[in-house]
Amino acid sequence: MSRARVAVIGGGLSGSLQAIHLLRDGAQRVTLIERARTPGRGVAYSTARPEHVLNVPARRMSAFPDAPDHFVRWYEKRGGDAESFAPRMLFGDYVVELLAAAGAGLDIVRGDAVDIDGAAVILGDGRRIEADAVVLAPGNLQPATPRGIDPAALGRLWVADPWAAPIADGLGGDDIVLLLGTGLTAVDAALTLEANGFRGRMIALSRRGLAPRSHAPREPICAPQGPLPSNCLTLLRRLRSRSAEIGWRSAVHELRTVTQDIWAHADEKERRRFLRHLRPWWDVHRHKIAPAVGAAIECMVREGRLRVVAGRVLSISSGGMATWRPRGSTVAETVQVARIVNCTGPECDIVRAGEPLFDALLARGRIRPDPLRLGIHVDEGCRTLGADGPSDDLYAIGPVTRGTFWESVAVPDIRVQAQNVARRILA
Repeated sequence: MSRARVAVIGGGLSGSLQAIHLLRDGAQRVTLIERARTPGRGVAYSTARPEHVLNVPARRMSAFPDAPDHFVRWYEKRGGDAESFAPRMLFGDYVVELLAAAGAGLDIVRGDAVDIDGAAVILGDGRRIEADAVVLAPGNLQPATPRGIDPAALGRLWVADPWAAPIADGLGGDDIVLLLGTGLTAVDAALTLEANGFRGRMIALSRRGLAPRSHAPREPICAPQGPLPSNCLTLLRRLRSRSAEIGWRSAVHELRTVTQDIWAHADEKERRRFLRHLRPWWDVHRHKIAPAVGAAIECMVREGRLRVVAGRVLSISSGGMATWRPRGSTVAETVQVARIVNCTGPECDIVRAGEPLFDALLARGRIRPDPLRLGIHVDEGCRTLGADGPSDDLYAIGPVTRGTFWESVAVPDIRVQAQNVARRILA
């Protein structure tokens, strides 16, 4: 299969990097299948908002593991530098240009993949794309609707996709916007409302009320000192001890290069303990925001325009009367809101995702969810694991491989996956 034809399903960052690495390593033909967005951008890099910037400095964003300064050199020609946090739409331009330069072996097909027959992809309109191997690269799945929310009853009050809808339209200075979630999506939504001139109040609500922390001006990645335990409690104690010695940012960064190894050596019981008790704290300390973004959020909080709260939604009426119970309290709070934005983050469970392609592959045993329901079950080589074991012609990369790798959502992780899968397919 040294001159393979490969179909890649999903034209966001994961799929685009996969196509680029396949062609770079000698694939004869790569078909990149994207149903909606501009190939190369996906959800994150389709934004046209300049306030939406990368969550890491430019020096970490190369598309190629063996050329770590590739994006920096591209960015410097456009006025940026290695330590700055580039606008996400600009990084999208970078990936789009890489696709354009990938060569004549790339075919971009608009369509909705609904099934895979052998290694042939079936589209919703009946077209059939023959291939020798297929890579599933759907990126982050659409957010699930939180329990107790009836979008049909809420009508225009409800915003299911904060990036696709003009969330500030029609709002006045006395209005209140409820953001369901306090993570990175809520940060984006708050920045967008602010940039569009919204001067009302925002309430960001999640079970624990944890918001992403900010980067320091420069944070070098260094290797951890000494062996690391796979036991959650022991590892947490070590992290706290190192935080007292070198600061929490440096302590978390020490784990960056070994997080996948720690996850791989942890048994399922430890993984479940981590997800249940520690994941929210890990997420806000590991997936940080740019210093300027952190300062903007802090300013909104300080001025009373943004309130980040921990609690659970009890009900939301069709008229926008929202009631929730603050964490640790028995007394509920009620407020009239003019808009509710779903900032809960992407769905992980492929069984509940509502994707026709997943449903078809699950029904025939071609794929299965990982034991923790974090995505598609794959082996260490990104081969999907179905009813008959690992597949020789069906792979998955990107966020849907969290169950196996945990760290699989950032560019440095995805580019390594794309490179390894390309070389495995073409070997």
